[in-house]
Amino acid sequence: MQLVKNITLSICVMTLALFAQDSTITWTEITGNYSLPAGVKVFKGTRSNPKLQAFYFDVDLNNDQIAVRSYLASSAANLKTLTPQFGAIAAVNGGFFSGSSSLSSVIYPGEVMAQNVTALTRDSKSYPVIRSMFSLNKNFVPSVNWIYHFDSSVGGVYQFTQPLAYISNDPTPRSAPSKSEGTAMTNLLTGIGGAPTLVKNGQRTVTYNEEIMWGSGVGLTGGDPRTAVGYTADKHVIIFVADGRQETLSAGVSLIELADILISLGCVEGMNLDGGGSTQMTIGNAYVNSPSEQYRSIPSILAIVDRDSVKFPESETGVELIIDTEDGNCSFIGDGWIETANAGYYGTSKSKLNTKGTGDKQAIYRTSLDKSILCKVYGWWVAANNRCTDTPYVVVHANGRDTVRVNQTTNGSKWNLIGQYNFSSDPSQCVIISNQATTGTYIVADALRLLTADSVEIVTSVDPKTKSDNLISTYELGQNFPNPFNSTTLIRFTIPKAGIIRLTVYDLFGREVKSLVNSYQTAGNHRVSFTADDLPTGVYFYKLQAGDYSQTKKMILMK
Repeated sequence: MQLVKNITLSICVMTLALFAQDSTITWTEITGNYSLPAGVKVFKGTRSNPKLQAFYFDVDLNNDQIAVRSYLASSAANLKTLTPQFGAIAAVNGGFFSGSSSLSSVIYPGEVMAQNVTALTRDSKSYPVIRSMFSLNKNFVPSVNWIYHFDSSVGGVYQFTQPLAYISNDPTPRSAPSKSEGTAMTNLLTGIGGAPTLVKNGQRTVTYNEEIMWGSGVGLTGGDPRTAVGYTADKHVIIFVADGRQETLSAGVSLIELADILISLGCVEGMNLDGGGSTQMTIGNAYVNSPSEQYRSIPSILAIVDRDSVKFPESETGVELIIDTEDGNCSFIGDGWIETANAGYYGTSKSKLNTKGTGDKQAIYRTSLDKSILCKVYGWWVAANNRCTDTPYVVVHANGRDTVRVNQTTNGSKWNLIGQYNFSSDPSQCVIISNQATTGTYIVADALRLLTADSVEIVTSVDPKTKSDNLISTYELGQNFPNPFNSTTLIRFTIPKAGIIRLTVYDLFGREVKSLVNSYQTAGNHRVSFTADDLPTGVYFYKLQAGDYSQTKKMILMK
């Protein structure tokens, strides 16, 4: 009987303790403690049981002197380093990331710097996913949308009325969304991605399962440090952080509670950003909150800035030609090319990677213009901390040959100016991305862009992969490229009709050292890669034979 009484007493004590919890957060404005411009306020919130310390910025976008925007760092650092680096007034940490690469959207005016993941792996299966993004349009009107990137351009960002209909631990991946199901965000100015959405139409709408947060390590109901962003009906942006994982200071909040807090602050829409040890809030180079990991490095931030920091760059005039890795004017020499696993590549084809080496692995972009034109040359790559910092771009142009080395750990997912050069119709002119780098692990080959200095029209030669047979009337053996070469070179030849073709390499004494082709070939343009790892430095000849036709050219191997 005594045991029963003790159990009853324990239950009563537990019940009283639960009822004793006070979910009310007391908010105090602390703007006066800092030097902040008009239109920006900061508040501190506390609660005794369960313990909580939280903060939020109130940014009034009706003030035409201030705005919010995202930034992506060239290398990850803690927030008190990044905030002054970008000249921001104040900031919080951005979306999810891996190392120095953002896994969530970072959109600048006119540029997609990073993309929300478009698919996730769970149980060895690939799940297409639509995730959240907070953005401003060109009228500085905020919104939270479920978005999907169809390519790496701003025009490829589409919003959807709902995410994909996943359930917790869903065994069946859904089909990837189509453009016809969404709407292009044609008025997009700047944005930051994250997950999940927390508030829609002023109501708690936590799309945790739909955005595949299960299996991510981000909990739904547990107390944790959190970062979130939302906005009110009268264009005030609320940027919120809650400390957590600190027993005597703050226990953190769940995503459910986070949604309710945003609603209590007047938000009509809101979403979660990265949390845990990444949760940080700064004004200038000083922390406002007490991060659970004070020096965690992050690659992206959501910043409060002067409004003139958010504007579209001046548009460039001229006509552009873009050569991507899947195009006929792009070819690869050497083995070992792999596709990147990172988002942010140009167009629909992924960036190609290869390990640094001696220059024996090359991506060759043939310009093949129809006239002599002055062009700016731009490169696009997916940046990561394992990229080479001195990747060579070798530009073979009308006036010679120049090598420009670029740091591919930074400035990814955007056009980077390589230089300005004169190009002509000479078929040997091209841009080469070589693996002859010395620092880092991987070189990256992605799209190449040529922009004319004026509005003159430019046309490339017909794609060798699609050129019609009836346009070819003669045999032609092209000069190998590059020449001289180190281990590997590319030989091109054209035949007007199908037949048995021989392409053979000889040494200086006329001895056959390699048979490259000895078989039936269809009419058209052909390319053959020749690797001479087992041959010494010297002069060699290659000979094309087709019936009564034969032609020989010289090449130089230099190791």
